Amino acid sequence: MATQEAPEKPLSARAGSDDLRAEFSRDLRTQAARIDMAERRRVTQKLRNALSEDGFVLQYQPKVHLKTGRVRGLEAMIRLQHRRRGLILPAHFMPVAERSDIVIDIGAWTLNEACRQASRWPERFSVSLNISHRQLRSGRLTKQVIEALAGSGLAAARLELEMSEAMLIDDNEDTSFSLKAARALGVGLALDDFGAGYASLSVLRRLPLTTLKLDRSVILGLQNGDHDAAILRAAIEAAHALGCTVVADGVETETQCRLLDQMGCDEAQGSYVSAPLPAAEVLARLNN
Repeated sequence: MATQEAPEKPLSARAGSDDLRAEFSRDLRTQAARIDMAERRRVTQKLRNALSEDGFVLQYQPKVHLKTGRVRGLEAMIRLQHRRRGLILPAHFMPVAERSDIVIDIGAWTLNEACRQASRWPERFSVSLNISHRQLRSGRLTKQVIEALAGSGLAAARLELEMSEAMLIDDNEDTSFSLKAARALGVGLALDDFGAGYASLSVLRRLPLTTLKLDRSVILGLQNGDHDAAILRAAIEAAHALGCTVVADGVETETQCRLLDQMGCDEAQGSYVSAPLPAAEVLARLNN
């Protein structure tokens, strides 16, 4: 006996079902967008409160000279204080901050606080800190730097601004002007996260950079073979030829330190060197 095929669903019924699914998907996306926006507003307000209520603190991670092991400078790292969770790392709040102008105010606070605290250190030590893309493009960076230096009395040569590769992919005249103005003040400029896959060494020629920071992913690949090591050595040599200091970030082992030293890298930063220190412990570390 032949099997009887089920009748096809009428075309109009299938179209109606597709319309319902599309409408349901749109509703879900709209609801998700509303939830996301509400969460961003909530976090942004918490960050505003933190700015007005001393809710941020800085910790400092030392950078050491690879040949001598001596501390050359420290990187300021912002933390958000929480009553129950303790210190919250920037990865948990800066992505939200960077989507609004609140990040410019956070950047100004970081500049002022880092310069104020660094002015108490022996003069041979410098301080570096990250600036955000929005802060760089705001047109306010030069004024913020001048005010932070004037308010603290810190020499411009002891301050270094770090920016990521991704920030410089689409650098325009305003970006270049802000960086060149900061450099004209005597402030150092560091290209952070180099080797993460965005920029090339041509950035070093276009902008008045003073430091090249190798991304931790590059450091982790050090022991993958001669090819990776040859590329890293070439980058270090090119940076030196352009007058830049080379800093390896994310150094975790003695072996990495030794290989980097052999390649001519100048400084190292990471867990093998030191974890970030509370501001109150920095002076004791520097005096030792």
